[in-house]
Amino acid sequence: MDKLSVIGVVLALVAVLIGSVLKGAGLSSLWSPAAFVIVIVGTVASILLQTSMVTFKRALKLTKWVFKPPSQDRAAILASLVEWANTARKQGLLGLESQVAEQQDEFTKKGLQMVVDGIAPDAIRAVLETDMHHQSQGDLAAAKVFEGMGIYAPTLGIIGAVLGLIAVMKNLADPSKLGGGIAAAFTATIYGIGAANLFLLPMANKLKALINGQNEEREMIVEGLIAIAQGENPRNIESRLAGYVHH
Repeated sequence: MDKLSVIGVVLALVAVLIGSVLKGAGLSSLWSPAAFVIVIVGTVASILLQTSMVTFKRALKLTKWVFKPPSQDRAAILASLVEWANTARKQGLLGLESQVAEQQDEFTKKGLQMVVDGIAPDAIRAVLETDMHHQSQGDLAAAKVFEGMGIYAPTLGIIGAVLGLIAVMKNLADPSKLGGGIAAAFTATIYGIGAANLFLLPMANKLKALINGQNEEREMIVEGLIAIAQGENPRNIESRLAGYVHH
């Protein structure tokens, strides 16, 4: 569980809710079904028009990464690569065959199997880098779903405010309705700007950072597997890949 994400969500809610109370607006002023429909439903509608179904489903799956990011233990990966290099040096590449089935990560499993099969290092690199590219492009497209929602939400908030003001203008003859009507109109703006800047855009940026980190991790795996396939000294492999761990 990513504690910073949980703390961030809690503080975001506290900032809006407590801030509303301290400003004298009260919690009731933040509730508006009309604003919810215009901003939230409208934002979802906009992103559905922009996004393919495959990308949208992928974005929903990546949402959990914000609170439970994928494991990125590079020290453990380096230790495994060095261990495999030692095994390959003592027993040959076929000595790694028992390790293939133990791998939970499909990318690592595929690469290690190619090494065991004796495929040429250049061919291994080409296949794994192609997989990396398509995986990262798909994940980044999914992260941009939240970025797109963060762009549309404030604009829809303005639309909600304008629609609210139009309703107020229709009641100019009744001054008692003006104050509440104007306050309700600006609730939509709060929904749009708040959702974008407190949740959607930060989520998109966090997912992008996690995806970039996963790419670096896979680059490390590729370099390590290629070095093993080329029969490099385990100590040299460890020294060369240590930079990924320190970074």
